[in-house]
Amino acid sequence: MNRQEEFVLRTIEERDIRFVRLWFTDVLGTLKSVAVAPAELEGAFAEGIGFDGSAIEGFARVFEADMLAKPDPSTFQILPWRGDPPGTARMFCDLQLPDGTPSFADPRHVLQRALGRAADLGFTFYTHPEIEFFLLEQGRGPDGRPVPVDDAGYFDHVPHGTGHDFRRAAITMLENMGISVEFSHHEGAPGQNEIDLRYADALSTADNIMTFRTVVKEVALTQGIYATFMPKPFSEHPGSGMHTHLSLFEGDSNAFYEAGAPYQLSKVGRQFIAGLLRHGAEIAAVTNQWVNSYKRLWGGGEAPAHLTWGHNNRSALVRVPMHKPNKGQSTRVEVRSLDAACNPYLAFAVMLGAGLKGIEEGYDLPPETEDDVWSLTDAERRAMGIKPLPASLGRALEVMEESELVADVLGEHVFDFFLRNKRQEWLDYRHEVSQFELTRYLPRL
Repeated sequence: MNRQEEFVLRTIEERDIRFVRLWFTDVLGTLKSVAVAPAELEGAFAEGIGFDGSAIEGFARVFEADMLAKPDPSTFQILPWRGDPPGTARMFCDLQLPDGTPSFADPRHVLQRALGRAADLGFTFYTHPEIEFFLLEQGRGPDGRPVPVDDAGYFDHVPHGTGHDFRRAAITMLENMGISVEFSHHEGAPGQNEIDLRYADALSTADNIMTFRTVVKEVALTQGIYATFMPKPFSEHPGSGMHTHLSLFEGDSNAFYEAGAPYQLSKVGRQFIAGLLRHGAEIAAVTNQWVNSYKRLWGGGEAPAHLTWGHNNRSALVRVPMHKPNKGQSTRVEVRSLDAACNPYLAFAVMLGAGLKGIEEGYDLPPETEDDVWSLTDAERRAMGIKPLPASLGRALEVMEESELVADVLGEHVFDFFLRNKRQEWLDYRHEVSQFELTRYLPRL
């Protein structure tokens, strides 16, 4: 037994923890949980806890159903929303087959495998997400639509506002769980908020995002409201994204930094961006995995819909934030397409895979786009060589299906299941008669 495992067992005894929740996600990014008694933990660390993988989306076929959940002691945290003692704690798990080999259907393992490939090239991958979400009243309005908790806008300070109280409570709970928060504020749409997590290695960040979504929903319920990470719940307002800052480090040195280069961006950084742009359409089904995701991307509100990069251009898919003087370590790139409803393990894995491909193949970075891409006509965009992101989940799946990169990063099992599941979602959506159609066509046709 290692020191981390000993620390967990000692803390459980000292803090009177009676339940330990073992967390993992399915291929779609849904959080799963099984509670074990503290007496079972020593065995769980050594051998894992068995469960029926056939019951979980994307894990196993019925004839290969037995799987093991092996807790990662470095992720141990006490759940602050469970109230007074006896307490409850959680740990994320790595999923294994009965012979102890990693499950290739485990999204956490998909990211670990991608990080291992980066490590082989000498890189450590860091991410920093800006997570947007809506706070809504419980229930619906008279027209059946969701109702935001306020009518505030970007950076608005609302005296005694629900958003203030909510963000304070949520951030306190996150920090009690060891998740550092950098900024928080009201976003542009009514009821829309943003909380930014601090830079961390990509695996820790993905774990933190899963915890974040749970914390936000738990705190909202205690305040009698509802939190949603749906990318675009309102037609008339901007959607919720998860702009994510990325960087590669070689030891303690930022591989994206080069003093004196344009935007202080190194050759490695330029090639990484080129990889993100060349493979951006291929990875879109993973970074934006829901039918509703494309309503956000193509609905304006500074959401990116084209494969471009820029410096202060917020219509670009990839932005290079302003360099801080004398802070070369801060050089990074920001990917603006993601939404917070994605599976963060898979999304980080495919972004890393695309960037590393650009480095390995020596891709050339296309010219920077300084124009507002949304203000250009289709003909102007074509003349400038600007290509679009897929305009629907259906189109994104067609592009992904032909992608050797995504198949390689996800692995055969996850790649095949993801495509099958999402094709069914797209088919269900195409069959659905929407309120738009009823309102527009029923009175006149």
